Amino acid sequence: MARNTLSNRFRKVDIDEYDENKFVDEQEEAAEQQGPDSGEVDGFIRQGDMLSAFHAALRNPPVNMKNQAVKERAQGIVLKVLTSFKSSEIEQAVKSLDRNGVDLLMKYIYKGFEKPTENSSAILLQWHEKALAVGGVGCIVRVLTARKTI
Repeated sequence: MARNTLSNRFRKVDIDEYDENKFVDEQEEAAEQQGPDSGEVDGFIRQGDMLSAFHAALRNPPVNMKNQAVKERAQGIVLKVLTSFKSSEIEQAVKSLDRNGVDLLMKYIYKGFEKPTENSSAILLQWHEKALAVGGVGCIVRVLTARKTI
């Protein structure tokens, strides 16, 4: 037998390290930083500045986050802001968003439809009507076909 086959130096390489099926996502350490800041949003609501609360709630969404608690907390904050608006102020708030903002709002609206609370469906339907008027049907298609979920 050849001398090279008796050597065991080749066994020190960990081949599992290079396995494609064992991918580890490194976003878990930034889990606390994802999602809107509830203190900031509550402060704006107490001051009566609903437009700033709306923009703060839509800032830093937990897109593609695996931590379900962070997603539900963000959904709760956005739903609280949406239900705090007066019906007459909804259109102005939706028009203040860009295209990506309207798409994000529509994602939160559909997420709110999945788990309705008391009287939230009627309010979300009002928001949906205004977001559809601003974003068009393309907004709905982009939300329903998006891979990045909130």
